[in-house]
Amino acid sequence: MVQPAPRGVRGRVRPPGDKAISHRYALLAALADGRSEIRGYSTGGDCASTIGCLRALGVAIEEVGRDASGLTLTVNGRGLGGLSAPAAMLDAGNSGSTMRMLAGILSAHPFQTTMTGDDSLRRRPMRRVILPLERMGARIGSDDGRPPLSIQGTSSIQPIEFAPEVPSAQVKTAVLLAGLHADGLTTVHEPLATRDHTERALDAFGVRVEARGRSVSVRGRQRLAAQNLDVPGDISSAAFWMVAAASLAGSEIEIGSVGINPTRTGVIDVLRRMGADVTVENGSNVGEPIGTIRVRHGHLGSTVIAPEDVPGVIDELPVLGALATHGGELRVTGAQELRVKESDRISALADGLRRMGADIDELPDGFHVRGSRRLRGGEVDARNDHRLAMAFAVAALGASGPTTIHDAGAAAVSYPEFFAVLESLRA
Repeated sequence: MVQPAPRGVRGRVRPPGDKAISHRYALLAALADGRSEIRGYSTGGDCASTIGCLRALGVAIEEVGRDASGLTLTVNGRGLGGLSAPAAMLDAGNSGSTMRMLAGILSAHPFQTTMTGDDSLRRRPMRRVILPLERMGARIGSDDGRPPLSIQGTSSIQPIEFAPEVPSAQVKTAVLLAGLHADGLTTVHEPLATRDHTERALDAFGVRVEARGRSVSVRGRQRLAAQNLDVPGDISSAAFWMVAAASLAGSEIEIGSVGINPTRTGVIDVLRRMGADVTVENGSNVGEPIGTIRVRHGHLGSTVIAPEDVPGVIDELPVLGALATHGGELRVTGAQELRVKESDRISALADGLRRMGADIDELPDGFHVRGSRRLRGGEVDARNDHRLAMAFAVAALGASGPTTIHDAGAAAVSYPEFFAVLESLRA
């Protein structure tokens, strides 16, 4: 149960290690020559799924430390094409990132692997990653385009040029990781630019990447060199505290050691457009840029998130919807991708906020929230979706009464410490 926070929220937070970067560092470390160390690896369940799958493929991974920034891992790389056939089915849990990106690597290994996941993941579409990987030479069986995926890889994977219809950083990554094992140049032409963590990670491991406009290319057979790397704090997790501070009078939160990759800071732009007082102090700019973000409450206005804005805020859209319940107005279109996440996030968000008293319309490809009245609280269902569980909790802080969130434990997928941190920030 989440109680209102009538005096707002205040404090300093170091968010958990970035989930998207953690996945990529672990996957590339597994393909590298030598022993890598990854500090600040995400403690969330999705990233644990990636570790579990890599271990099943013969990669020695050891947890050697844990602190406020996350886990410290050592990964003994197997080299390009060096993974071993697993003894059993791989379980990606709730992690679409694990399944899609690892599918690219497995397509370039000459053995058969089956990957499955939990009930939610088995309902999620995988055809958009199956199509390019089959063009490259893999054979992939599925349940009408959904998991489990049965992947028959090949040691003679072929380079391709691929233009996905829907922008997806995970599909881009899968194709590039398969292309690493090919003889020749693999290129992805994106319809809209997506996050560039894969390109930066490949560069960190010594792989030359060519990026021109919205096209990204990698030449195959480049060897990866083991690295010692720090994962910045996850800006998608930080977004919940940014929105909480922006929403509630008297609030101010400082978020330290957080990733401020330009392809991920769209949430800051939206907050500013809606009236929040946001300052960013740049820190390290080697590999993944890291900085400090401070957010203070401001009078909320209205804004629109258009289709071209969506790739930069796709993970933050549920909590931005929660922001608008505290005042102002937000209209989102071009976000049909939300319907095939861990849940149908458009329908589930609209249903949950409406049950709390929000004025919200569900659109075919988004939603429209008008903060014309205060939420009253109530009972909502997060539908086993981590981002919905946390978005509902942030919305609940401004309600007149308490809110019960069913399936709130789903927050552990990306942010196991979320509810403890929430309580520590009450003013």
